[in-house]
Amino acid sequence: MLLEHVYLSLLPLVVSVVLAVLLGLLAHRLPWAKAALAGTANVLYTIPSLALFAIIPAVIGTQVLDSANVVIALTLYTTALLVRPVADALDAVPAHVTAAATAMGFRPVRRFLAVELPLAVPVLAAGVRVGSVSNISLVSVGALIGTGGLGVLFTDGFRQRYLAPIVIGIVLTLLLALVVDLLLVWLRDRLAPWTLVGKP
Repeated sequence: MLLEHVYLSLLPLVVSVVLAVLLGLLAHRLPWAKAALAGTANVLYTIPSLALFAIIPAVIGTQVLDSANVVIALTLYTTALLVRPVADALDAVPAHVTAAATAMGFRPVRRFLAVELPLAVPVLAAGVRVGSVSNISLVSVGALIGTGGLGVLFTDGFRQRYLAPIVIGIVLTLLLALVVDLLLVWLRDRLAPWTLVGKP
C-alpha cells in the first residue's frame, strides 16, 4: 500500500520534471509559447483532481480503475505547476554567462545542460518540492475511484466508521511527504552546491 502510494506519486513527479524542462526551454526560447503554455497550465490546474481522474479513462481508453489514470493526471498537474517557474528561471540566467559559454565554444545543447539548467536548479527544486507534496496528497483522492495507495485507509476508515486507519493514513502520508522533501533538498544541494555558500 505504501509502496504503491510512492509509485503513484513519484513517477508523475519524475516524468513532469522532464516535460517541464523541455516545455520551459521552449517557453524561454519563444516568447509567444510562454504565454500560451502559461495560460494552458493555469486552466489545467483549475480542473478538480477527481474530475480529471474520471475524464482521463474516457479520453485515452483505459479502465476506470487503472492506476495509469492517476499517473497521467498527476503528471499533467505537476507539469502545469512547473512550466512557468522553469521558464522564469531560464529567463533569469544572466546574458553575460550564456555569452561567455558561447564564446568558450559551448553549442546550444551543451550550454543548456552545462550552464543554463544548473543555474535554474534552485528554482526548479522549489517547484518540485511543492509538486511532490501535492502529488502525495492527491494520490489519496484516487482511492475514491478505486485506485490503491494510502487513500484506501481513509476510505476504509470512513466506510467502517473506524478512526484508526484514518489516523494511520494521515501519519504515513505526512511522513512520506517529509522524507521525500528532505531527499529533494539533499539532491538540490548536491546539484547546486553554490546555494550552500554562507549557510551554517
